[in-house]
Amino acid sequence: MARLARSVAAVRNAVKDQVRTLPRGATVMVACSGGPDSMALAAACAFVAPRESVHAGLITVDHGLQEGSAERARALEPWAHAAGFDFVEVATVHVDPSDGGPEAAARTQRYAAMRKAAQRRNASAVLLGHTRDDQAETVLLALARGSGPRGVSGMRWRRDLWWRPLLAVSRADTVDACEQLRLPVWHDPHNRDPAYTRSRVRAAMPVLSETLGPRLVGNLARTAHLVADDNDALDLYAETLRESAGETLGKDRLAVEPLVSAHKAVRTRALRLWAIENGARGDDLSYAHIRAVDALVMTWHGQGATALPGGVSVARVGGVLYAQAEG
Repeated sequence: MARLARSVAAVRNAVKDQVRTLPRGATVMVACSGGPDSMALAAACAFVAPRESVHAGLITVDHGLQEGSAERARALEPWAHAAGFDFVEVATVHVDPSDGGPEAAARTQRYAAMRKAAQRRNASAVLLGHTRDDQAETVLLALARGSGPRGVSGMRWRRDLWWRPLLAVSRADTVDACEQLRLPVWHDPHNRDPAYTRSRVRAAMPVLSETLGPRLVGNLARTAHLVADDNDALDLYAETLRESAGETLGKDRLAVEPLVSAHKAVRTRALRLWAIENGARGDDLSYAHIRAVDALVMTWHGQGATALPGGVSVARVGGVLYAQAEG
C-alpha cells in the first residue's frame, strides 16, 4: 500500500480536527473556488466528513469578473459529485466595483451568497480555505494600515458560520496535496495581478522571508493567534464595562463615570461595542472615530457631537453619552 503523502495527511488532519466537533448528522459546506487551497480543503472534507458521520456539500461562487468564470464554476459540479459530496451549489452574484472596489465588493457578495446557501441547507459551518500564508499576509497588511490589535489578530479559526481549518497549514502543503491527489486546479490570475494589494504582498513574501528568516510566515501567523487571545480577554472586560456604564440608562446611553476610571484599552473597546450596537458600521469605524468619542469622555469641554459611519452621532450631556441616528 502506498504511503499517504505528508501534505495530504496534514490537510486531512486539519479538517478532521474541525469537522469532528460537529454533532453526528450535521451538515457542513466547503467554499471552493477551484484554486489549490480550496481544492485541497474540498478533497479533504469529502474524505473526512463521511468518516465522522457528517454530511458535506460544496459551494462555488461565480463573480462574473473574468471571462469563462461561469464555465469554471460549473466544471466543479461533476468533480464534487464524483468526490462524494452530498450536494453542490453554484451561486452567481453581481459585483459592483464602485462599492468599495472590486475586491471588497466581490467579497461582500460572495459571503452573502454563501450565508444564504448555508441557511437554506441548514449547514452548521462553511469551511474556508485560508492557509497559514494567508494569515501571515493578513497580519502584514494590518500592520501596514495601522489597524491595531484587532487587525493584527488576523482571521479567526471560527467566527459565526465561517470556519478556517487550514490556518496552521502552509500553502506549499495545499499545492502539494493537489498534485499528490491529481486534483483539477485552477490558478486565479487575480492572485498574481499587481493591481491588487494582497497580490503585491504575496509576491513580496519570498523576499521578506529571505531577508528576515524562513520562519517569518509561521511567526506572523503565530502572532495573530496570540493577539487574538488577548483581544478576546479585552473584549470580555469591555463588554462588562459597557453593561456597567449602560445599566438602567437604556441602549443608547452610557454613564461617563465608570468609563473615566477604566483602562483606556478597555474603555475604547467598550465605546466601540456601544457605537456598533447603536448603528455605527463596525468595518468603517476607525481609530480616529473612537478617539473622538473617547475625547467626549476624557477631555470634554463642551464640544459638540461626533459623527460616526452609519449615520450615527454621539454627544455628551452632563455625565451621559447619547447615541442618536442622524437625519
